[in-house]
Amino acid sequence: MMAKRSNSGSKRAAGAVAAGSCCLGNIDEVIQVFKQYDKNGDGRISCEELRDVLSALAPSPASLEEAKRAMSEIDKDGNGYIDLDEFTDLILGGSGSDTSKELKDAFDLYDLDQNGLISARELHEVMKKLGQKCSLKDCRKMIGSVDKDGDGNVNFEEFKVMMTTTTTTTTN
Repeated sequence: MMAKRSNSGSKRAAGAVAAGSCCLGNIDEVIQVFKQYDKNGDGRISCEELRDVLSALAPSPASLEEAKRAMSEIDKDGNGYIDLDEFTDLILGGSGSDTSKELKDAFDLYDLDQNGLISARELHEVMKKLGQKCSLKDCRKMIGSVDKDGDGNVNFEEFKVMMTTTTTTTTN
C-alpha cells in the first residue's frame, strides 16, 4: 500500500506542474511559464526548481523526495532535468494512462476551499503563487470563458472540457 501511495504522490506532483499551467493555450505561453520555472535560465528545470514550483502550489513546502518523484514522472529522457520538450509534452497533452486522475489532481490544486468549484478568487490566488501576473479581472474572464452553467465558477466537468479543448486545439 505504501508504494502505491508514493506513486500516487508523484503523479499528483506531476499533475501539480501541469495544473500550474492549466490556462495555457499556445506554445508561446508554455515557453513563458517554462522560463519562469527555470530560475537560473539554463534551459532546463532542475529538481530544486521543480521543488520551488511544487512548494508554491502546495499548502506546505514540498520535500526534495516529492520533487524527485515528480521529476521521474516528467523527465522522459532520464537526465535529471525537465527540458522544454518534456515540459511542453506535459502541458499540451503528453500521453498518459492516468489522465482523468491527473486532471482531478490539477483541479483540486485550484479548488482551494474544496467545494468542487474553482472561483475567480481561487484561480487568482494560485496564479499569484506561481508568479503569474494576472489580475482578478483577468481571472474572471478566464472563468467566464469556460463556465457553461453560468454560476461564475468552473466545476470539474467544465475544467475537463477546457483542458481537453486546449490540448486538442494547441496540438493540431
